[in-house]
Amino acid sequence: MALTAFPISPAKPLTAITTIPQFPHNPKTLILQQCKTTRDLNQVHAHLIKTRLLLNPAITENFLESAAILLPNAMDYALSIFHNLDEPDTLVYNIMIRSLTYKQSPLEAFLLYKKMQESSAEPDEFTISSILKACSKLRALREGEQIHAHIVKCGFKSNGFVENTLIHMYATCGELEVARRVFDGLPERARMAWNSMLAGYMKNKCWDEVVKLFHEMLKLGVGFDEVTLISVLTACGRLANLELGEWIGDYIEANRLKGNIALVTSLVDMYAKCGQVETARRFFDRMDRRDVVAWSAMISGYSQANRCREALDLFHDMQKANVDPNEVTMVSVLYSCAVLGALKTGKWVDFYIKKKKLKLTVNLGTALIDFYAKCGCIDSSIEVFNRMPSTNVFSWTALIQGLASNGQGKGALEYFQLMQEKKIKPNNVTFIAVLSACSHAGLVNEGRNLFTSMIKDFGIEPRIEHYGSMVDILGRAGLIEEAYQFIKNMPIQPNAVVWRTLLASCRAHKNVEIGEESLKHIISLETPHSGDYILLSNIYASVDRREDAIRVRNQMREKGIEKAPGCSLIELDGVIYEFFAEEKACPHLEEVYNATHDMMKRIKEAGYVPYTADARLDAEEDDKEASVSHHSEKLAIAFGLIRTLPGTTLRISKNLRVCTDCHNATKMISKVFNRQIIVRDWNRFHHFKEGSCSCNDYW
Repeated sequence: MALTAFPISPAKPLTAITTIPQFPHNPKTLILQQCKTTRDLNQVHAHLIKTRLLLNPAITENFLESAAILLPNAMDYALSIFHNLDEPDTLVYNIMIRSLTYKQSPLEAFLLYKKMQESSAEPDEFTISSILKACSKLRALREGEQIHAHIVKCGFKSNGFVENTLIHMYATCGELEVARRVFDGLPERARMAWNSMLAGYMKNKCWDEVVKLFHEMLKLGVGFDEVTLISVLTACGRLANLELGEWIGDYIEANRLKGNIALVTSLVDMYAKCGQVETARRFFDRMDRRDVVAWSAMISGYSQANRCREALDLFHDMQKANVDPNEVTMVSVLYSCAVLGALKTGKWVDFYIKKKKLKLTVNLGTALIDFYAKCGCIDSSIEVFNRMPSTNVFSWTALIQGLASNGQGKGALEYFQLMQEKKIKPNNVTFIAVLSACSHAGLVNEGRNLFTSMIKDFGIEPRIEHYGSMVDILGRAGLIEEAYQFIKNMPIQPNAVVWRTLLASCRAHKNVEIGEESLKHIISLETPHSGDYILLSNIYASVDRREDAIRVRNQMREKGIEKAPGCSLIELDGVIYEFFAEEKACPHLEEVYNATHDMMKRIKEAGYVPYTADARLDAEEDDKEASVSHHSEKLAIAFGLIRTLPGTTLRISKNLRVCTDCHNATKMISKVFNRQIIVRDWNRFHHFKEGSCSCNDYW
């Protein structure tokens, strides 16, 4: 139960004061009608001193309520009045303790409670409820336990308000078993007590316990309310328990509760997290009013479903509705911008944070680091990291991974070293990032040492991802046989991803025998992707075994496996354009193909030679050059060249690995057109500038 719902004074609740008859010299009327600012408060205070009415305890209490609770910035003024009172009574202490807790000063509230204990004023149930809330905010378990002992000693145990805040305190401090014992020991468990216990489980992410407790409520016939349903819907979303979530949705519809914004927002969030994004959107669209939480829930739903373009479209609608985003909104938007490479929108979020002087929290800062890194702006990632007031292992890991994927492997290892010097203990994800850095930079010995150190120095048991990273390190370096033996000697069963990693290395180094073996293992473990067959087909093609290459492609067709089309995205002036390989139906078809033709002509004149082995296998010999020239990233680059000013950096995101021909062509384009071009493929960035690439052709 929130402290704001507790009555400050049972005899004189705030709501009752406004109904006092309007007598011209009634001081209560003066206080409530005139105290709109601190200046007004000064004038009323002077009047009360002059007329000696401040000596009346009832008037003092009402005046303190106005200063401490009703006015937003008058807490210091209220404290100065309080400290000048000779013998504040229990009611006055309650006003001040509750106000300090409510105004985010729980430590001061606790110190005032200590002072109260030394005075003649006796704490009552309202004091205890307020100070338990302060303990919750401070995570002060030991002090909370002392107050619990005081509750038992003074006979407050039967008070519902006190027991509910006691449950809340223990749950907030992570002592769920104690909270449950308090709950189970209640002689009568009112709805408020059930809600407190549900909130405790929810705060500690014990989603199964939330659902179990709700079923227990239903079994015992305990009435529930909107607060109950919000807790349970949150748990349903985390557990993907669509059945119970839909039951609650039907209950909301049947009982006409759709006017409750918080409840419907929880329903939207539940459906989105259960993968029912369309249903979530229907409820969202039917809401009469939408606050920032509702908008954030729907945007987050699209982001989590990887429907990132729709997430950004909805964010732009939110801006048009003049609803200011909160941290949850911005984290979701930054994630979508990172996936799409939408630099302009993500930069707006960063600008908004600076303009509004918002605190750069760990979550928000980490999202910004990840966003800039995935847009190829690693210097901006470092700048965000440096301006964060506090960082944790996730922030460091995001930066290390960003450096790794942007071709700065040695820089990633330097930050990993610095992380340890700052006494930030790396986790298993951090080691995936540093091993990835070694892989991209060709640092084989460093990778071996880190893999050993992870086990020996940090006690982290390698997971399948770490073994896969080691296979990638060895495979990229051309140590195919060693990588194969490494897989064979793994203490855990390798999965398809590990074998797929080796298969990709076989493609790069033209190792037919181990490539064939890798595909066999993939097929035995899961339904293979189209990319698996294409990799083996390309291995055959690279060693002039064209018939075998065609045979593998035919096997794909026979099994009904379709090749995922190459797709590239480019953001221009905040608009994202999408191109598919050899596309025949894009809105700017003629313009794009003419630009691509001119671009390819110019780089040929500069010495570019098409690598036609990357053409479609079914393409005729005369069509192979046209096939490779119409790969999706080339279309996107050509469109960017004609739609931007000279010197503008082009940023491309691609769903598949960059092929050899596109890599060679983009190097030449960057030189001929004097452009920096950043291409993000499925697992890394390529920074092309002046005819070279950041990967040093090691990809």
